[in-house]
Amino acid sequence: MDNSIVPLAISVVYAVRFRKYAKINRLPQWENLFRNALFFASLLFVVEAIIGNSNYTRWVWHLLLLALVFVPFQRSEFRPMRSYIIAFMPYVLLSLVNNFCELAVPEFFKTYEAYFFNGIVLTFIWLLATLYSQNRQFKAAEKERIKREHEDEINRAIAIRKTELEGLVTERTAELTRQKEELEQTLEELKTTQSQLIQSEKMASLGELTAGIAHEIQNPLNFVNNFSEVSNELLEEMQVELDQGNHEEVKQIVADLKNNLEKINHHGKRADNIVKGMLQHSRASTGQKEAADINVLADEYLRLAYHGLRAKDKSFNAKFEADLDSTIGKISMVPQDIGRVILNLLTNAFYAVTEKKRALGEAFEPTVLISTKKVANGVEIKVSDNGFGIPAKIIDKIFQPFFSTKPTGKGTGLGLSLCYEIVTKEHAGELKVTTKEGEGSVFTVLLPV
Repeated sequence: MDNSIVPLAISVVYAVRFRKYAKINRLPQWENLFRNALFFASLLFVVEAIIGNSNYTRWVWHLLLLALVFVPFQRSEFRPMRSYIIAFMPYVLLSLVNNFCELAVPEFFKTYEAYFFNGIVLTFIWLLATLYSQNRQFKAAEKERIKREHEDEINRAIAIRKTELEGLVTERTAELTRQKEELEQTLEELKTTQSQLIQSEKMASLGELTAGIAHEIQNPLNFVNNFSEVSNELLEEMQVELDQGNHEEVKQIVADLKNNLEKINHHGKRADNIVKGMLQHSRASTGQKEAADINVLADEYLRLAYHGLRAKDKSFNAKFEADLDSTIGKISMVPQDIGRVILNLLTNAFYAVTEKKRALGEAFEPTVLISTKKVANGVEIKVSDNGFGIPAKIIDKIFQPFFSTKPTGKGTGLGLSLCYEIVTKEHAGELKVTTKEGEGSVFTVLLPV
């Protein structure tokens, strides 16, 4: 019984391993065949157990195994398993020859039984070696398959993620394009609004200038009217003296008339200059520089800024002074634009001292000073006030567009930014501020000559 069970056991193990390596479960017809073979092997075990050691049972089993080995060997689907099939053939064939000789020629078998045994042992060892090698190859192939499947899974996940990311990128790009278009539209609207506000700022300064001119021009007109009336009276008086023959009195009246006419001419020219200044300020700037007297601009706009505020607020009053360097002469500039700068700085200065006056009362004397000075690298214009000064936390923001410390409705926040642009960009100059909280501020304009 032992001699028969061993080859049967070996054969069953071989069949099980072959079924696993060849993946017989994927081939239904072969799966049924191997199941039946294994069932038949189990039945042979039972027969061996009942009738004892029998070469016939081994003969039948080995013939069945030979069929199970030979038939797959011919099939293309088992081509990768041929080395495994070939390794088992010697064992099956030698076992068949052994059984045949033992049954057919017992004398011959007994003589060479040892050789048959050794041969079976060698084929069995070869079978084991092949099983071991195939097992390693199978595990390596299985590992490679798992690795490949894992890589394929990763690649599929990457491909899916890539598709998702491409979709997100496309969606995000579309969103960014839409936002860009909205920003460009908003920017255009802001530019339009800024242009309108700048024009509004210019019109506001023109309004202040017009109010100042209306107030300022009244003085020379009063002089013209008064001296005209006096001159008319002198003419009547001269007629009387001529009739009486008082020639000395006539000469004196003529001298007075001449003096009056000079004063009328002076104040008429003064009014003419004021009107010309208003027209020059109101018309659009051409950006063309021309020679102009900075002292004349400073003096005119100082009084016009003051009288403009007086015209709007009768309670307004402030001390103002001008310290002008007569050695400067005419310099190259755009008069309309520099006039706007001086007017804006003076208006802000008067506003600052007025607010301090309201806070401190009559004990405080509001003072605004404008000065010009010839320096090594150009002309320096300073506008000083003794107001509250500028807080340190906002000093860096005062030249930014739309930034204002005035209450809502009192300013556009474009005055100083417009001044800064005119001085630095149009005239390649500098606009600086020095301030001390509670004591006042000094704005300095440096125009290169």
